[in-house]
Amino acid sequence: MPEITYADALRAAMSEEMRRDERVFLFGQDIGRYGGAFGVSFGMLDEFGAERIKETPISEAAIVGAAAGAAMAGMRPIAEIMFMDFILLAMEQLVNQAAKVRFMFGGKASVPMVIRMPAGSGTGAAAQHSQSLESLLIHIPGIKVVNPSTPYDAKGLLLSAIRDPNPVCFIEHKLLYKTKGEVPDGEYTIPLGEAEIKREGRDITVVAANIMVLKTMAVAEKLSAEGIEVEVIDPRTLRPLDVETIIKSVRKTGRLLVVHEACKTGGWAGEVIASVASSPAFDYLDAPLRRLAGRDIPIPYNRNLERAAVPQEEDIEAEIRAIVDKRT
Repeated sequence: MPEITYADALRAAMSEEMRRDERVFLFGQDIGRYGGAFGVSFGMLDEFGAERIKETPISEAAIVGAAAGAAMAGMRPIAEIMFMDFILLAMEQLVNQAAKVRFMFGGKASVPMVIRMPAGSGTGAAAQHSQSLESLLIHIPGIKVVNPSTPYDAKGLLLSAIRDPNPVCFIEHKLLYKTKGEVPDGEYTIPLGEAEIKREGRDITVVAANIMVLKTMAVAEKLSAEGIEVEVIDPRTLRPLDVETIIKSVRKTGRLLVVHEACKTGGWAGEVIASVASSPAFDYLDAPLRRLAGRDIPIPYNRNLERAAVPQEEDIEAEIRAIVDKRT
């Protein structure tokens, strides 16, 4: 398989689906000639033209509202929000309109729309352009939330998201755009709501998403040399969440650590831990359930402070060691 970047995988998914289905179109700010804030749509205007690669005004409320209307009218829009932080400007259109339509119309209407949004810290973009807000979104019934960590997952999940009859928030961590991985040339899809075990292990289960998967994998390889085998699970979709895969892993390892960049309070790690604690896996635990998350502060601009605000490899390693050392 060819090795391409995460950004290239997203572009390939959108382009392939637009060639296959004339109802699919992309719109947002600076997505045409400029190619998007992170270059994901670069070159697509030349192939598909201004009717299907549409520039919008600087209004996230208008973008999401138009996406919902187009979806209900039979189109399959992909809306790009320049930074995830700006989805807050469109929460009424997303939460009160798009997320509710299928339920309120008894399934006779659907809203097949995708909202792509770059998230996360690490680029020095400061407090208003570096947030991880996925936990706000998973709280809303009617919305699916996807959070891929690899180019392979990004393409397969985006194709599934575009074809899904529900609103899908597709979260792309900014530090992942330049990462590379093997991605097939042809069409393939990954079901929404299906986690993947990125690495088999016996001593502890670590559940992580997006950039934290890469950091956890690096730590797992290091600890393996010392005989500590870490099982790494990537949920890939946070709503619906594949709780069964996580529970099965925890029953095997007897330990759980959940890692995410978002602030600790109210984060999705708590939902994972609650699900495990109320499952049969609880009786197999050999150590307390733990979570490692971002600090409950706005993301600082200063690079050193920014780094200290979210989990790093050394933090993940320290947490794993603390849990595994409590063997019974």
